Amino acid sequence: MSRIAERFNQSKQEGKKGFVPFITAGDPDLETTLALLLELSRSGATVIELGVPFSDPMADGPVIQRASERALLNGFGLADIFGVVARARLEIDTPVVLFSYFNPLLQFGIERLAHEAKRAGIDGILVTDLTPEEAEEFAAALRAQDLDLIFLVAPTSTAARLRLVAERASGFIYAVSRAGVTGVRESTSEAAAKLVSRVREFSNLPVAVGFGISTAEQVTEVLRYADAAVVGSAIVAEIEELHDSPDLVSRIGAFSRQLLTGIV
Repeated sequence: MSRIAERFNQSKQEGKKGFVPFITAGDPDLETTLALLLELSRSGATVIELGVPFSDPMADGPVIQRASERALLNGFGLADIFGVVARARLEIDTPVVLFSYFNPLLQFGIERLAHEAKRAGIDGILVTDLTPEEAEEFAAALRAQDLDLIFLVAPTSTAARLRLVAERASGFIYAVSRAGVTGVRESTSEAAAKLVSRVREFSNLPVAVGFGISTAEQVTEVLRYADAAVVGSAIVAEIEELHDSPDLVSRIGAFSRQLLTGIV
């Protein structure tokens, strides 16, 4: 059983739901990313999503786009991200999922990626622009290293697509709450609850809902029907605002704990 599966099972046994924060690696710098991984773990994260900065993040809204732009200015690569995760692994056991577009992973080399990710202590990979129909080679490389492959599903996903995702996903399934790009929204989508119900017709994996969740109240709402809430843009926006603050890390921890008041 993977570390992700173990963590979700533990939460279920304790009668708790999950919290999945997202940060962009290297924003504002890699040393702060290391500190944030430790702080988010201490703040109660079930799983941490670590974004790989990319020059053309089509699925991301302006907040995460700007985070990628800031990170890319620091001139690091995947190997450096793996190094940060490996250092964090000396202190935390919270599962870490690499969140990326396919191009930088392909350039790194799929077999090398799987090997280095496993060695660093990464638990799973989510590729935003890789469909299950095109993922056979990538999935095989991850399976060989006992890494989970997480897929996105959306309200527009067909039953056939949901069935295929259920067959090929592991760890958990990420349900996008609405069509469009990432970003803070005033309310969560009613379509998300219907989507989670549809996913559960095909899979027993935990379902995490993300895109647009930014407050403790929205976390509470999502967790009425989902196994975990993913919060990305709201956290990244806080990092952007606090980028030159000496207490950035502790304040992100406090913000995360405030979101956790919605965990039941």
